[in-house]
Amino acid sequence: MKHKQAGTGIDRKLHDPVSDKLSPVFPLDLSKAKSIDALVRGMADTAFTGRQLGEAVDVLEAMARDKDCFVVMTLSGAMTVAKQGLIICDLIDRGLVNAVISTGALMAHGLVEATGCKHYRYDPKMNDVQLYEAGYNRVYDTLEPEQNLDQVELVMEEVLAKWDPSETMCSWRLNQEIGRHLKKHSKGRGILKSAFEQNVPVFVPAFTDSELGLDVALNNRMRMREGKPQINFNPFLDLNHFAETLLQQTRLGILTIGGGVPRNWAQQFGPYCELRVRRAGEDVPLKRYHYGVRVCPEPVHWGGLSGSPYSEAISWGKFVPPHEGGKFGEVFVDATVGLPIMIAAMFERLGKSYTKAAQGSRPAPKAKSSRR
Repeated sequence: MKHKQAGTGIDRKLHDPVSDKLSPVFPLDLSKAKSIDALVRGMADTAFTGRQLGEAVDVLEAMARDKDCFVVMTLSGAMTVAKQGLIICDLIDRGLVNAVISTGALMAHGLVEATGCKHYRYDPKMNDVQLYEAGYNRVYDTLEPEQNLDQVELVMEEVLAKWDPSETMCSWRLNQEIGRHLKKHSKGRGILKSAFEQNVPVFVPAFTDSELGLDVALNNRMRMREGKPQINFNPFLDLNHFAETLLQQTRLGILTIGGGVPRNWAQQFGPYCELRVRRAGEDVPLKRYHYGVRVCPEPVHWGGLSGSPYSEAISWGKFVPPHEGGKFGEVFVDATVGLPIMIAAMFERLGKSYTKAAQGSRPAPKAKSSRR
């Protein structure tokens, strides 16, 4: 037999895909797609982002039907300015999201909605200098009038005026009190209002990077000027309340929109537990997320967390690998396109009356006091 030269082809033995049990793909037949769910199921049998979206809904459904799964939703980007807030309210109200981790800006813009104010379409005829002079803050193709944020500050003034300065503040406790205020004074729906009603904690890890954080900072400056005790803020109260809540759960799922600090903060729960055991000598279980669905168009090759796949997070001890039962879906699409379709399809599958029993619904403990 002659010596085979490197790089040449081989005489292949062709396999039968049916015998190898490969899964076929099928044409998307719109004549058979009589509902959003039917459309999504058909997309799952196609390719590319359509298949990703269809398969991700399967994971969402599995999370929703798993009675022992506590679901964390992480939010970044301008989702409330982009008018996606009621979808998040629906998920909370139906018990399908049990904790929220968000950017502060997203919660602030959601508070704008909850107080009855509106966002507006951006007119490209106005340049950004004109927008600044008119008090219109631009978020891509949508405007947030500065007057809206003044309204948010009025709400914050009322909430902060009732805050006992002997209690150290953290983001989930402040958001809880904002939700309580909205429950009493706002007729409309809102994320923090729904979260308060369903006892769902809302965490904002980068709290000072937001309108809400600036309002607290401004309030403290006025307190200092008036000789009143200032409010202390401790973000580690958030971290530990989140960790202790998740440690009480049987299984964990995560639904991530975008990436950034909210995603990483939620995902670091697994490593935090491991470090508490390995370095601090604590006796806590090593927990990881069993389910994961993320919606984000950023590709992995940019090197940012927003684009990193769940497979990478497995190496950090954040997720249960598939061979141990982990189920994941990743959809590379604008969330204002993907999220409404995915959630609508899931709601159709579950039925209008489906509401998941509350997870970890014990009364939320107050943050420990820290007297000055």
